[in-house]
Amino acid sequence: MSRGLNKVQIIGHLGKDPEMRYTPSGRPVTTFSVAVSRTWNSADGERHAETEWFNVVAWGNLAEICKQYLVKGQQVYVEGRLQTRRWDDKEGQKHTSVEIVANEMMMLGDRRDAAGLNNHAQEGEMPAADAPMAEDEFPF
Repeated sequence: MSRGLNKVQIIGHLGKDPEMRYTPSGRPVTTFSVAVSRTWNSADGERHAETEWFNVVAWGNLAEICKQYLVKGQQVYVEGRLQTRRWDDKEGQKHTSVEIVANEMMMLGDRRDAAGLNNHAQEGEMPAADAPMAEDEFPF
């Protein structure tokens, strides 16, 4: 079998509130940026830190959920695929942008921060805003 795989998973914090717009056909699209930080110690024991920024695009129902429930600074899990866009600007300059096209999003952090909302959304799913927040329950 010769299939490819394009799957990305990140956990980070939103750099700003999500921005939503609509395509000419009326389909919602939301964009936001996520900062993912990592730290490590070098061989000489010096501590280093680095932050990578990712542009995220969500479509359809997931776009509406992201716009409604995500806020700047919030920790979030995003799963999707990488997409590269290329275009020329008005001056003829070539531009390239790599972004994550999300198909799943999960709000992370303290459940109280989620204002009692279901903190998991997949494309095509709406959160259960009136669902009670139970303590962690395990089926075993």
